[in-house]
Amino acid sequence: MRTGIATVCLSGTLKEKMQACAIAGFDGIEIFEQDLVTSPLPPEDIRKMAADLGLTLDLYQPFRDFDSVPGDLLAANLRRAGAKFRLMSRLGMDTILVCSNVATASIDSDDLRVEQLGQLAALAGDHGVKVAYEALAWGKFVSDYEHAHRLVTAVDHPNLGTCLDSFHILSRNWDTAPIEVLDPAKIFFVQVADAPKLAMDVLSWSRHYRVFPGEGQFELAKFMGHVVRAGYTGPVSLEIFNDVFRQSDVERTAVDGMRSLIWLEEQGAKWLDANAGTPAVPRRRYPMELATLPQVAEPAGWNFAEVRAADTTGLETVLGQLGFGFDGRHRTKDVQLWSMGAARVVINEAAPDLAAGSAPAIAALGFDVDSPVIAAARAQQLKAPAVPRKSQANEEVFQGFAAPDSTEVFLCQGSADRTAAWTSEFGEGLDVPAGGSTAVIDHINLAQPWQHFDEAVLFYTSALALQPQPFAEVPSPTGLVRSQVMLSADRSVRLVLNLAPLIQQEGGGARTTYQEHIAFAVDDLVGTARAARGRGLEFLQIPANYYEDLDARFGLDPDFLATLQDLNLLYDRDADGEFLHFYTATVGSVFFEMVERRGGYDGYGAPNAPVRHAVQYDHLHRS
Repeated sequence: MRTGIATVCLSGTLKEKMQACAIAGFDGIEIFEQDLVTSPLPPEDIRKMAADLGLTLDLYQPFRDFDSVPGDLLAANLRRAGAKFRLMSRLGMDTILVCSNVATASIDSDDLRVEQLGQLAALAGDHGVKVAYEALAWGKFVSDYEHAHRLVTAVDHPNLGTCLDSFHILSRNWDTAPIEVLDPAKIFFVQVADAPKLAMDVLSWSRHYRVFPGEGQFELAKFMGHVVRAGYTGPVSLEIFNDVFRQSDVERTAVDGMRSLIWLEEQGAKWLDANAGTPAVPRRRYPMELATLPQVAEPAGWNFAEVRAADTTGLETVLGQLGFGFDGRHRTKDVQLWSMGAARVVINEAAPDLAAGSAPAIAALGFDVDSPVIAAARAQQLKAPAVPRKSQANEEVFQGFAAPDSTEVFLCQGSADRTAAWTSEFGEGLDVPAGGSTAVIDHINLAQPWQHFDEAVLFYTSALALQPQPFAEVPSPTGLVRSQVMLSADRSVRLVLNLAPLIQQEGGGARTTYQEHIAFAVDDLVGTARAARGRGLEFLQIPANYYEDLDARFGLDPDFLATLQDLNLLYDRDADGEFLHFYTATVGSVFFEMVERRGGYDGYGAPNAPVRHAVQYDHLHRS
């Protein structure tokens, strides 16, 4: 599959965008007219630079408001088109995108549109240019890709075809199956974009909220499958209008875009395979072959979580008070291991990027997978940068790569009994009293930088096969916190990505101060909390108003309610079960949560999140 990207997707100058696209590995680009107009480079230099970078110049766009106009406007539009065709010759480009008219269309006649598009096609033919006619979802008279294709067919000129844009089709809920019966010779270009499903006007939706494939909610695998079945062989190019992307690092965004096309190619191949093998759709090879990646199963569970800190005293104290046992120091690395049952926390005080006084922060996640080597190979093909760790003889070698927020992800060989062979590399720790609590990591909550949130969703979806759930927004004293849960099918891995609001600072600028946490599941939260209190644990103090509201909502047994309040426990209930949890005070940017799930409760105590945010905010501003 030939890959492409429109320069409008990226920040920076045209030169910077082209260089970033080449670094990311794209085959070609679409030049957005504004990028060319504002560039100091003459078209001939841009043409040469593209050749030097190994990029093809696949599409010049957009040419707006051509059809459905009276004669005087048509003459002006043809003059304008001729100028663009001559410019394209200097660029060495042969395809232009012409959008269905929005602003100046005044005559609703397909016969007139056929006549006018025919004149445009004839002029394009004189200049060796192909016109890809696109039905905008908000086009005044032409907003349906099938309508656009009928017009192109009626014109019947070799220099006129259609452009299929997934956003314009899927935002209007058009059926994509008819794509298969379109004449492939008349499909001149294909653009793809994903988007969250929003209730708003389609123009604003398109201009601000498009995202890369895999970062939204459109059925793009199905769209790609129909495009391939149609016999299309040209580029598949990203066209994303997104305010965040155009403020982010250009090279990083380009890599994210390339990752999304690699993911989409694989998803399209899977859709074709799953929807073939019947008399109606026999298995066959298509002119466009879609590649797949090394196949991996989703993680089987959490292996460990790592927290880094220059001063580990606070972490050690809190973990000990929670009931974790100290399992000793590593024999060659300056790290500690703390565990409670199958829940393992590594404290790293030797990270090379730690400055004196650096606050504790979650730095690495360990996942149990069937084949770490294959899983790592998949991640690397998805443009994830490797993060190798030095190992001595007879030490386990972890396959690792970096997530978009720089959290390190390590792939570990899982075991049925949830043990980890690498723990034998740690020296003697402290004796753990018999009969103590056992725990597993229930979920981990990571704060994501505002400019990389969508990238993180795609990263964990494509690299680790975690499934994104519908996002939620939780109120906090500093604004809404967007929360995106990523799950394995059996819920053994729950990863929560939070996009925290920006807080304006005195003197200008903004910062994100959102805390992260690791949650551990136990069988008896009340007993765990009592034991932790006996060891001196500082709980997050929950206001009495919360428990009055809890009683009003659920009518709990008075003794049970009194126990919750006495221990600062929070509670939630739904039709499937109950959820009890408590939080520790924050150490640096990290705090811990202990949870107990009863019955089939599958959530995270979402009604309690605003309480936690408010208490933490108050504590932060009092300290």
